[in-house]
Amino acid sequence: MDVAVIGLGQMGAGMAKSLLRAGHHVTVYNRTAARAKVLEGFGAVVGSNLADACKAGVVLTMVADDPALESVVASPGGILESLPKGGVHISSSTISVALSDRLAAEHARQGQIYISAPVFGRPEAAENARLAVVAAGPSAALERCRAIFESLGPKLLILGEKASQANVVKLAGNFLISCVIESLSESFALARKAGVDASVLLEFLTTTLFNAPVYKTYGGLIVKGDHDNAGFPAMLGFKDNRLVLQAAEGAAVPMPMASTIRDRLLTAIARGNAAKDWSVLGRIAAEDAGLTTG
Repeated sequence: MDVAVIGLGQMGAGMAKSLLRAGHHVTVYNRTAARAKVLEGFGAVVGSNLADACKAGVVLTMVADDPALESVVASPGGILESLPKGGVHISSSTISVALSDRLAAEHARQGQIYISAPVFGRPEAAENARLAVVAAGPSAALERCRAIFESLGPKLLILGEKASQANVVKLAGNFLISCVIESLSESFALARKAGVDASVLLEFLTTTLFNAPVYKTYGGLIVKGDHDNAGFPAMLGFKDNRLVLQAAEGAAVPMPMASTIRDRLLTAIARGNAAKDWSVLGRIAAEDAGLTTG
């Protein structure tokens, strides 16, 4: 089907490639035109502006945060102005619950349809159609776009009519990942301080009690000190943590661990690690324990 992808960072570009390989007709647009030009070689059509991209009738946005999404939606010539009536906006960005609710209402007033479909997975998963998609919105539109979701990865969770429920699931999932990273970081720091090889501990844990991809992926990054190739920068992790706390406050849900993770990510940023992968929390834990880090 015809679909436009707006926002071509590591995740958006990878998702566009997966859609192209699945046989969809993909138009791409990015403020930095060079990123869109690269995808021409994979068969994409480059939109000259947002309005041009919206002619596809279905647009998928993958941008960094609330302000970036509001810009592409509400700016002159943006999605609200340019998407035809009956057109669908799929937002795959990790955004606030409040913005998701607002976008659903604004699109409805324009006779358009809003779907929230955030994804779980790092850039390599986006490029290789291994993402997990969580989607919510009007049921007919979800079915209309099912082929898009299934082209992005093997796991699709459809929640129901209220789009922002998908954002709650995404924030809850990212919160859990951050807790895994912090707990691994502290555990490895303790092991190293006691003279235990952290790689031995990682191999033992991930082949017994914690045999799960998230422990293997982030445990490996922490043990290797491989934080420079940022699949998910610490600054974005801090942004998502802030959104978790906002959602929790709005629902009167205490989340003390989220407050701790906020401080750990802020420490990482204060020490110059904003652009590094959020697994850099492993370095912060090691430094706090007086251990040498690479």
